[in-house]
Amino acid sequence: MVRMSAEERRESVIRAAIAEFAQRGYYGTSTEAIAKRVGVSQPYLFRLFPGKKAIFAVASQRCVDEMRELFEKVAEGLRGEEALDAMGEAYVQLIQEQPERLRMQMQTYIAVAAAEAEGEHEFGELVRAGWGRLWDTVHLLSGADVDRTTTFLAKGMLINTYAAMGFPPEHRVWQGMYEDAGARGKPEKCGDE
Repeated sequence: MVRMSAEERRESVIRAAIAEFAQRGYYGTSTEAIAKRVGVSQPYLFRLFPGKKAIFAVASQRCVDEMRELFEKVAEGLRGEEALDAMGEAYVQLIQEQPERLRMQMQTYIAVAAAEAEGEHEFGELVRAGWGRLWDTVHLLSGADVDRTTTFLAKGMLINTYAAMGFPPEHRVWQGMYEDAGARGKPEKCGDE
């Protein structure tokens, strides 16, 4: 059996954390569940990360960073609406193929709100900084003005909401989501498979 390096094990923990937190949220997920999914002990888990908050923060940030990297990849060489269309289609495909990414996003928003309500602002600042980088990426790659960039991301959030609530693709709420919704189709349901 090949031994994993600490960095490989850390990556395994991040992937496991995304899956666990996406399913049960910050408060419903134990570090024991994450450790068990990875096949390590809790003490080993805490050698890789200082605690549950740190694991959640890294998992949340990973999802945003990977989304930003995906947008950079698919929009390469494109501008304007072509870039926005490519990013939008890639995002819909991502949440269809990896619904835990959508659920992790939703859990992140809940965790930020809960932390802020308790007067803990560090996590919220981290998440807002990540989303700021995502906004900048969309804005710069597309060359769109501020209003168009905002509209693009607002539609993305509405897609998140509809998909998280499990609206089937044929439901009327998807009408008008895209100018050519009939030609391109609508997102598939992104709930539990």
